[in-house]
Order: sequence, then C-alpha cells, then structure tokens
Amino acid sequence: MFLRNAWYVAAWSAEVTRDLQQIKVLGEKICVFRTEENEVIALEDACPHRKLPLSKGRIKGNTVECGYHGLTFDCAGQCVWAPGGGRIPSAAKVRPYPVHEKYGLVWIWMGNAAMADPEEIIDIPNFDSPDWGINSGDAMELECNYLLMCDNLLDPSHVAWVHESSFAAPATKDTPLRVTKTENGVIVHRWMMDHEPAPFYKKVVEFEGNCDRLQHYEVRYPSHALIRAVFTPAGTGGPDGPLHEKTFVMDSYNFMTPTSETETRYYWFQLRNVRPDDEELSKMMAADVRGAFEEDRAVLHEVQIGMTEKQSPHIDLSIDAGQLRFRRQLEAMIAEERMVDAKMDA
Repeated sequence: MFLRNAWYVAAWSAEVTRDLQQIKVLGEKICVFRTEENEVIALEDACPHRKLPLSKGRIKGNTVECGYHGLTFDCAGQCVWAPGGGRIPSAAKVRPYPVHEKYGLVWIWMGNAAMADPEEIIDIPNFDSPDWGINSGDAMELECNYLLMCDNLLDPSHVAWVHESSFAAPATKDTPLRVTKTENGVIVHRWMMDHEPAPFYKKVVEFEGNCDRLQHYEVRYPSHALIRAVFTPAGTGGPDGPLHEKTFVMDSYNFMTPTSETETRYYWFQLRNVRPDDEELSKMMAADVRGAFEEDRAVLHEVQIGMTEKQSPHIDLSIDAGQLRFRRQLEAMIAEERMVDAKMDA
C-alpha cells in the first residue's frame, strides 16, 4: 500500500513540543516529543506490556513513562525501568523512527532505519533566499487516499472547473498537456500563450495586459509535489522564451502524508520571486491558497466515496496520462521493496 523507505512529513516543527502527542503515518501510531535539548524523538506509540499508548503517559527528562505501570523508555526506545524488580525483559522496547528537521518540517523515515539519509529529503532552492518571499505553511486533513491528491497535483486541467475564481483561465480547459518522466517522479506541464492572467495571479503579477503562463505540475515519489506557476508578459514565454524581467514565479511545495488508507495529512507552503518582505501579500496569498485547497478537499472527499462505492468501472482520459504513469511506477517501487523485505526475512 505504501512505500516505506522514504521520507514523509510527520509534522510542522512548531507542532512538536515537550508534550507527548500521537501522530499517524502510514497507518502507524507514533509518539513524538522534544527532549530537553530540543531534539525531536519519534517512538512506537504502544507500551510493549499492555499496549497503552506512550502518548498517554508522562515525559520525565528525556524518558517516557507509561501511564499504566510505569515502564520507562529512553529516546532509543529501550526500556530502562520496569516495576517488580529483577531483570528488564529483553522484549521491553519500542521501535524508534529516524527523524530530521528541515524547512520548518519534521521528516520521518518509516522503513529500514539503516537506509535513512537526510540528504535524500527533497531539495528546495530559494527557501532561505532573501530575494524570495514565503507564504506561511499550512496543513489540512483530507478524507481520501493520498494518491487521489497526487493525481490532483498531476492534473493542470482540473483548475478550470474546481478553481474558477482563483487559478482558472479559459486556456486551462483545452491547451494540450505534455508528460515527462524523471528519475524521481513525473511532470505534467504546458505553456498557455497570450491570455488574461487567472484571478489569483492577477492580484500579484507586476505587469499589465495578457500573459504567457506555464503550469508545471510535478510529483516526486512517494508523494511530494512542486507546482510551479510562471507568468510573463505575452510574447516572452514558451519553452524558448526570453522571459521578461517582470516575470512572476511561484513555487508551491506540497507534501502528502498517508495516515491511513483513506486519510491523508496535507502540508504546503509557497515561495515567490516578488516582494519578499511584504507580509500583507504573504497573508493574502496564504489565505487564497487555503481557500483553493479547501475546494480540492471537498472534491476529493466525494471522489474517495465515489471510487469506494462505485457500481461500474471508472474510465481514464488522455489528461490522466501523467497520473497513470506515476501510479504505475510507484506500484513497481512498492512491489520491489516488498520483495526485498521478504528475502531479508526468509
């Protein structure tokens, strides 16, 4: 169901405190907290004695005490105290998960801990650049399988109908799409030439008149997306265009963390190449983006219900080529991972 040897977003950094709390990633319950040194720790959220969640216990220094019988675990998941005296059972331990903080997010590795390399976390150019503004990140709970959101983020066409008041423009209905397979994902993209900017972008571009617009929709395995919007004055865009000095670029980073088969936690933020210190612009853009993503949430919830309860087969269209290619490759990666795990267990 899920690719395990990969980095997923567990939480915003600000969400993880000294308080014990439970999160869910790939259907697993995990207890997260910060040490006295401010390091994020993630442990299996189930005491091995009677399976009370550790998140229902107490934090004591850099250890976690179970709230049922007091078994106490260190940051590596090893029990360091148990009631009754005598030797602590060798099975008195919980699984620790590798975590890493980057971009204001806590990333978690759900697979083989020996393979967890923080260098493999997605690279985000311009994140710390003073020349780029950032719309504060957000998160929402989606009542759908994470792949439905991945489909959505490989689908430039849907904006014409789902986001009529924000991202839509006449050209988004029927301008042909191009699909490019990369080493780590799939890109669906197109240039739309000489048309009026979409309502959301019309408020932020710094030129008058029509535009040439690039929709670059890219999802990387297992579930991280870059949506790049480029708006340049008409006549300066296209694959070989010179791009005007007032070209507007917005890079939207989107991270889908499966919490169960039918639930997803969706994280995002945007970087822009204009007015980096304009807080009012950041607030306005963040609010508008959230509003558009709420439209996606409503649609995808209904799609999940429809696909689960369907009485007849669903169909695919030519605009689904990127989504289908992404799903096929991800399925192959999951199957290969399972085969390797089975050989190691044999």
